[in-house]
Amino acid sequence: MSPEMQVMLKEAADMFVFLALELTVLFLVVSYLVGVLQEYITPEKVRENLSARKGKGYMIAALLGAITPFCSCSTIPFLKGLLQARAGFGPVTVFLFSSPLLNPIVIGLLIVTFGLDVAVFYFSVALITSVVSGCLLERLGFERYVRDEAYQAAVSQSACKAGQTSKETPLNPESSQCGGKKNPDRDIKQVENRWLRIWRTTWKDFLATLPYLLLGITIGSFIYGFVPTELIVDYAGENKWYAIPLAAVIGIPLYIRASAVIPLSAGLVQKGMALGSVMALIIGSAGASLTEVILLKSIFKTQMILAFLGVVLGMAMTAGYLYTLIF
Repeated sequence: MSPEMQVMLKEAADMFVFLALELTVLFLVVSYLVGVLQEYITPEKVRENLSARKGKGYMIAALLGAITPFCSCSTIPFLKGLLQARAGFGPVTVFLFSSPLLNPIVIGLLIVTFGLDVAVFYFSVALITSVVSGCLLERLGFERYVRDEAYQAAVSQSACKAGQTSKETPLNPESSQCGGKKNPDRDIKQVENRWLRIWRTTWKDFLATLPYLLLGITIGSFIYGFVPTELIVDYAGENKWYAIPLAAVIGIPLYIRASAVIPLSAGLVQKGMALGSVMALIIGSAGASLTEVILLKSIFKTQMILAFLGVVLGMAMTAGYLYTLIF
């Protein structure tokens, strides 16, 4: 092996170890703290608040999205629950945008990888754009593009609740009707130590995310150690006008979790990629994906899906250009 290759290999290995240790500790700590918080802010409370406040719940929806660490796809089932609970369309839309972008894991990774100022800038742009977009889409009447079947489960759930309280048609708690099947795990969790249960959930989430985390760290370390700086600068440097919109567009079909794309971006930045382009890539990949668009087809009509993609792309490019201007 040539001396140059040995140097590049060592640089890549050092970067891998550094990112792996730092991001693993961060993920576990932040996830555990969020788990503690979610003991008190349950999905039922989220639905209740957004349903009760209707058009006044925009900021509440954004902040609730910020403490629910969902990726873009896992947000969809929760979104259906909000619609079925008859939450306001505007707050629901805000939650759709903010949940995958503002979760604590993303913010923590940004702080550790790029610094507090970058994380604050990212959070501010994503929060403001999510709230403004939700308000604007509601004002423009985009609620008419929600499919009727997205609300149907609300009727059946209401019927279940009515049946459970009715003396004429009592439901058997052992039956599977209306989700009434007895859950043996629930009894175990009730007697189990709360903090230990949160830790087990945190560890389970970490193991599920670990492949994506390692993928991003590996690619980022490889870029840092082996890809020539000149190559990155030539195609994604600060003087390339097309770098930001291209990164935003690539981010959506390139469905990578934020836990992977942020460490991957660290290697790109080290090699000369403009941070504005990195910001666009992170928002595009975390905010939307082809898989999510397919899932959204069961909730929204085409007009609303196009509006959703437009908001995410616009947010990504706005963040990229604003960062370039401000910093």
